[in-house]
Amino acid sequence: MGAPSRIRQELAQEAARILIDDGIRDFGLAKRKAAEHLGIDPRHEMPSNAEIQDAEIARSRLFATRASRQDYRDRLGAALTVMGRLAHREPRLVGPLLTGIVERHALINLHAFAETPEEVIIELGDHGIHCDTGERRYRSRQGREQRIPFLAFRGPDGIDVELTVFPLDGIRQAPPSPVDGRPMKRANHAEVERMLAEATADEALAAAD
Repeated sequence: MGAPSRIRQELAQEAARILIDDGIRDFGLAKRKAAEHLGIDPRHEMPSNAEIQDAEIARSRLFATRASRQDYRDRLGAALTVMGRLAHREPRLVGPLLTGIVERHALINLHAFAETPEEVIIELGDHGIHCDTGERRYRSRQGREQRIPFLAFRGPDGIDVELTVFPLDGIRQAPPSPVDGRPMKRANHAEVERMLAEATADEALAAAD
């Protein structure tokens, strides 16, 4: 496969900007908006979701500032706090924060595992945390659509948290990633701790320059 065309690269970069700045999670919508913004026929060959994610990561690094590095570190710290409180649910960090992308609209995405989402709602309620509920649609590896409940609530420092609650056996197989269709990457508490240590070191190094 040859190198992507200039137009395809521009579409990927603009779609990445839209995802980061507007807080959109729908790659298809971001592609359509990118084509509209750039005045490109939407029937033109579009970049893959993986190309757009690569552009997101590159953009986050290129435009990193002292404030954005601190924001990234703070969000990892907030994620660890929530994961610690729900340790017996074996929470996993997923989504843009795991890949190093700092979106303008702060959101921590976590997966947890329980017999029913209601028991997690009650548990959070015991801590004075009110949840809104919804559903996410995932495709199983067999192509069947699954509807998995999520809980939305305010975490530490007012950062929004979206906790998707899978059945207990859901820990064995992550759902397909919307980026490349492979099992979604998940990070446990120890892995997020390492990410936080690396982010803290990078922040200190950047401040010393």
